[in-house]
Amino acid sequence: MKIQKLLVGLTAVNLGLFCYQFVRPHLGFAATADAPAVIRGRALEIVDDRGKVRASIAVLPEDPKVKWNGKPYPEIVLLRLMSPDGSAHVKLGATRLGSGLLIGGEFDPTYIQLKAEGTESMVKLINKDGRERLIKP
Repeated sequence: MKIQKLLVGLTAVNLGLFCYQFVRPHLGFAATADAPAVIRGRALEIVDDRGKVRASIAVLPEDPKVKWNGKPYPEIVLLRLMSPDGSAHVKLGATRLGSGLLIGGEFDPTYIQLKAEGTESMVKLINKDGRERLIKP
């Protein structure tokens, strides 16, 4: 008799907990006030099912050994979107000197480059055969 009452009691508790799971108000973003508002890190990588990096955001430090337009390579925040073969088809970068966007095509060296640096801006178009068209305002 005691075991039967215990089983009935446990069944009632389990049924109550089961119902509570479906009836309780679902917690959304508004209820997570204790969660941090910012995710911090040095870099972010998104990988596909095979573990290949398909997108990345990183802060690359200044490198005085590497020259870029005759000046030391500046610190840059860089977003890369890669194709399945690993080549970066979209690059978006920002430095203290300016910013740029590169959109690559299927064939190397086909791409479009938009750049704003200092007081200058330009658009460069490169075709599959390497022909370049430069547009400056």
